[in-house]
Amino acid sequence: MSESTTLFLGKGWSFPPTFSQQNKRVDIVSYEDDIYQSLIIILSTNPGERVMHPTFGCGLKLMVFDVITESTVTEIIDLVERAILFFETRITLNEVVVNIDDFYEGRIDILLDYTIRKINTRSNMVYPFYFSEGTDLPSS
Repeated sequence: MSESTTLFLGKGWSFPPTFSQQNKRVDIVSYEDDIYQSLIIILSTNPGERVMHPTFGCGLKLMVFDVITESTVTEIIDLVERAILFFETRITLNEVVVNIDDFYEGRIDILLDYTIRKINTRSNMVYPFYFSEGTDLPSS
């Protein structure tokens, strides 16, 4: 990769931040991994959670108690597309698909298909969005 390409793709702290035991520094991710982790941060953050950047985030958590209908799925797709358009300029979002097959288990999957602009590489990710309590405790 050329230097201009690596500068465009960037480097950053790993998410969640982890520390190397050998050199006592924060672990750094680069290039495609940095973009992937950036997407996870965008989808996991509600607008208003970042003090110095109040518009940053997607707002999916605000939809936790919504009934899943066709309009809810369309709204989720719109939230994701807008957040990525504004906050992850290194990619072109090709498609967002919301899979509600596991709805009754308390999870929907948000599938992202995107192209990294500078290197014209296509990639995808699945973001599991849990909207019910994450516990397997038996009821008494």
